[in-house]
Amino acid sequence: AYNLHVENGKTYLLRVINAALNDELFFKIAGHDLTVVEVDAAYTKPFKTDSLFLGPGQTTTALLTTDRGIGKYVIAISPFMDTVVSVDTFTGTGYLIYNNTLPSIPTIMTTMPPVNATWKTLVFAESLRSLNSKQYPANVPLTVDHSLLFTIGVGIDPCATCSNGSRAVAAINNITFDMPTIAILEAHYYGIKGVFTDDFPGKPLMPYDYTGVQPTNLQTMHGTRVYRLAYNSTVELVIQGNSMLAPESHPTHLHGFNFFAVGRGLGNFNPAKDRKKYNLVDPVERNTISVPTAGWAAIRFRADNPGVWFLHCHLEVHTTWGLKMAFLVENGKGPDESVVPPPRDLPQC
Repeated sequence: AYNLHVENGKTYLLRVINAALNDELFFKIAGHDLTVVEVDAAYTKPFKTDSLFLGPGQTTTALLTTDRGIGKYVIAISPFMDTVVSVDTFTGTGYLIYNNTLPSIPTIMTTMPPVNATWKTLVFAESLRSLNSKQYPANVPLTVDHSLLFTIGVGIDPCATCSNGSRAVAAINNITFDMPTIAILEAHYYGIKGVFTDDFPGKPLMPYDYTGVQPTNLQTMHGTRVYRLAYNSTVELVIQGNSMLAPESHPTHLHGFNFFAVGRGLGNFNPAKDRKKYNLVDPVERNTISVPTAGWAAIRFRADNPGVWFLHCHLEVHTTWGLKMAFLVENGKGPDESVVPPPRDLPQC
């Protein structure tokens, strides 16, 4: 087991990374609170909590004050799953050990949040705020050039080579992403035709009750589609979870950008009501967001990084099933706003 040896009366900076492939995790140290100061390499307003919540790929930096004198305290992680999908409920443990603690002293244990503690995850997410100071301003886009709604979830496609004649897939706006044999960025840079199309829909092609009664046809469409953005344009993306087969929390990661998490909620996104509740003053800045089970999350970002950038679920099983798409950000003016040429020794896919 991992042992963290500490001195009494010190403050330690803990950098916590969820390196799991398919589990959102709670992190807790018995008998100690943690003060969160950063997530995904962006500072936050400090807040104290007894446990952290991280999706795969997310990072959190927290301050730990060792003020208990002596003792051995369990460090624990446990999974979060608030739907019918099965999950390994094993609790992983390590130990925080104060110097001069005798081996015979019993370990101080802790109680982890229930596996389905949705309220705990929502409180943690709501507590995260950017600094929004003069030195570290929160440059939240207040006007939006692209207002997008992406539904995310799983489906079932026919499969002639599968034993039961079908296979599980995943999709955004009912489109399962097909990986190309030529890199999309390479095709974009050199103008190679037939690798991708730029017609990814900015909203569901067939709207329905996303978190209610689901369509009887669970089959998805397939394609290598991107959504094209002009350089420096602003984007609001509402990521809407659906209830196909089973609703599930989806940690969603955007390559190439940080974004501001301006809102979230349960059920279907209601533009008229929910936009009024957005935090456009000090929303947390990050690159991966957990979309609540049968709920939604709204993010905003500025497309100031030219190239091709994936948006995907950070549950490994879902991204391999096709729960991903790509934004193609066009060049701006001049070399500082344009994709750089590939190096001569660039490895080929």
